Amino acid sequence: MLLFLCDASLPARLRSCRKVRAPAAKRGSLAGKKADPRGAGSMGDALDEPWWEAAAGEGSGSDASDDEAIEKPSDETATHQGPDSKLAVTKKRKKPMECFLSQPEETPESTLKAKKRKKKKISDVLEKSPPKPGVPEDLQNLLSQHFGTKRSVIEIEELKLPDSCFLPANDLTHSFSSYLKEICPKWAKFRKNHEEKKSVVMLVICSSALRSLELIKSMTAFKGDCRVLKLFAKHIKIKEQMNMLEKGVFHIGVGTPGRIKALVEQDGLCLNSTKYIILDWNWRDQKLRRMMDIPEIKKETIDLLELRIIKLCREGSVKLGLF
Repeated sequence: MLLFLCDASLPARLRSCRKVRAPAAKRGSLAGKKADPRGAGSMGDALDEPWWEAAAGEGSGSDASDDEAIEKPSDETATHQGPDSKLAVTKKRKKPMECFLSQPEETPESTLKAKKRKKKKISDVLEKSPPKPGVPEDLQNLLSQHFGTKRSVIEIEELKLPDSCFLPANDLTHSFSSYLKEICPKWAKFRKNHEEKKSVVMLVICSSALRSLELIKSMTAFKGDCRVLKLFAKHIKIKEQMNMLEKGVFHIGVGTPGRIKALVEQDGLCLNSTKYIILDWNWRDQKLRRMMDIPEIKKETIDLLELRIIKLCREGSVKLGLF
């Protein structure tokens, strides 16, 4: 590295070259030598000395100090800049908070789980005891339980059926035809004398349309040439049944209590000339339920009994049988 030491007498163009390459620490010594009256001798002494090594050490320290001096104001400016500055603001990230779930206190199972009462199944009852045939007392008890909380004592007495209105009950040994022959020995006479429309001589009440069809097939040996009318809602409209009752004479009607009740209320069926009413009491469906075990059928049957049948039984014009 060449360094030109120029005297004050040198031209200004040559003097400017020392400003380009001279280190910052040497500038002071050069300025002193410019004022030294000894002139070139002192300059030569300075050239003989290894001044560049010392200058390098001093320069590194000065450079470090200069860098610190440069960096400090930059930090200060970064921290003290105004609102107009668009420096990126770093947000402090929140440390993740630990979440603890409160566990419910352990309580004994007896307090948490309410005791469930096991409902008695019909199959369990039948396993313990064989099925018993229905008797008139069963129907009397059913009516008294149904009307016990809804009617007065006088009304309940009026709804009781006399024992004289009941026919012999089925003892589970008869077929439907044999049972009808036993309770209706004078059936041929009633059938010949019946000529009224909108009425039947015998009314059979069962739980469903399928059961009605089964009963109609099973009474073939009893009915002979009698006309039988289906009185249920499945695939048959009530207007069609009313038209058939108005136009023709039917001896036996087999159906469900809901449709029979609707026909009686709409004056499509009259029970004044009816002599026998049979309840399909003992038959059980796939779930081993009797007709009075089904809530809907039970309610419709009791409503039908209260509507007209109980009054006719008390008057003595209708006999009631439990098959």
